[in-house]
Amino acid sequence: MHYFDGHWGGMHFIWWIIWLILLIWIFFVPYDIPYRKNENENPNDILKKRFAKGEISKEEYEESKKVLESDK
Repeated sequence: MHYFDGHWGGMHFIWWIIWLILLIWIFFVPYDIPYRKNENENPNDILKKRFAKGEISKEEYEESKKVLESDK
């Protein structure tokens, strides 16, 4: 009794599909995943977002903006 006669049958085929999907997911997953911290943000972008969310006041925004611009 032979379980595999050189053809792609049964559970063997399913395991190949699972491995193929896993490899595709590992190598082709997009790098810009939502909710992940964006490494390309500069301090000015973060400051603008915090001001837009209402986390800091206009005075704090202007003061921080001046400090950031003087560091350049």
